[in-house]
Amino acid sequence: MPPTIPQPIVAPHTPAAMSLVLTVNAGPAPEAAVRALCGDLAGLLRAVGFRDLEGRLSCVMAFGSDAWARLFGAPRPKELHPFREIRGQHHAVATPGDILFHIRAMRMDLCFELATQIMSRLGGAVSTADEVQGFQYFDDRDLLGFVDGMENPADQAAVDAALIGEEDAAFAGGSYAIVQKYLHDLKGWNAVPVEQQEKIIGRAKLSGIELDDAVKPTSAHNVLTTIEEGGEELQIVRAGTPFGEVGKGEFGTYFVGYARSPRRIEQMLENMFVGKPPGNYDRLLDFSRAVTGTLFFVPTATFLEDVAPRQRPHRPPARPRPKARARLRLSRNRRRPLAHSVSGP
Repeated sequence: MPPTIPQPIVAPHTPAAMSLVLTVNAGPAPEAAVRALCGDLAGLLRAVGFRDLEGRLSCVMAFGSDAWARLFGAPRPKELHPFREIRGQHHAVATPGDILFHIRAMRMDLCFELATQIMSRLGGAVSTADEVQGFQYFDDRDLLGFVDGMENPADQAAVDAALIGEEDAAFAGGSYAIVQKYLHDLKGWNAVPVEQQEKIIGRAKLSGIELDDAVKPTSAHNVLTTIEEGGEELQIVRAGTPFGEVGKGEFGTYFVGYARSPRRIEQMLENMFVGKPPGNYDRLLDFSRAVTGTLFFVPTATFLEDVAPRQRPHRPPARPRPKARARLRLSRNRRRPLAHSVSGP
């Protein structure tokens, strides 16, 4: 059996990123168009990425709970479910989303071109729920002025945090992604003294060094988003980016979090929005408002390559006649090898 190849979830950080959240329109034709793209995505990625061999173009394609049922049926990932809204001192909203394309590269034009090719292929099969173009802000800071993602695991630790293992063997190598768009009240935030900002985040603003426990409040953002189980910290891979439209006065952070279990991120959000204990919520939310929230499952690149465009969920493909079988073998012989289809060069 060939190895199962994950999608580039733990791809290195890049200065440019683009996220597309789409909904699949009703009917068998839109579903067939999405399934056809699954097998062709790697080819599109190669074609666009070849324009700049050092551009590190990559793309993750993921699916929401309802879309999985429509497109693939059973079996389904054990922990895939719709995003669960959270109501506490602030509100973590749940919003529509069937497909996520998370595109990253060294240059925005590569991201933009791949997104254009994807949307051209899907055409009227989908509707756009959200589109965000993210960028690197100075030395990896968010628009609030703090260095973002400092606690991200690296190398094998990132793989262990993000990729499913034997706990769901049928989907090993996959992952879960939770995405949220946060809009910041920068005018209100910038009116807060830096020392108070640092206590809200739990880090020094200039250096990024974590504050001492003696001065860091229990409501600090980095306290509430640190979760443990059996004395071991449960990590996630954060891949969020700043974004904004100056003319609209819209500034924010697009959060993308990958984990081998969605419960890790869900617990962090519960701590932030409700508080730990309840009422001890994340004061960052007084200045940063979640306006979207969706949970996706990220299958492996191997899974995407094997999706049959016309196959209906729950129904095995009909046994081909002899002539059709010959054509099927010819088609398979023309396919490019999977080893070069996971991400850009």
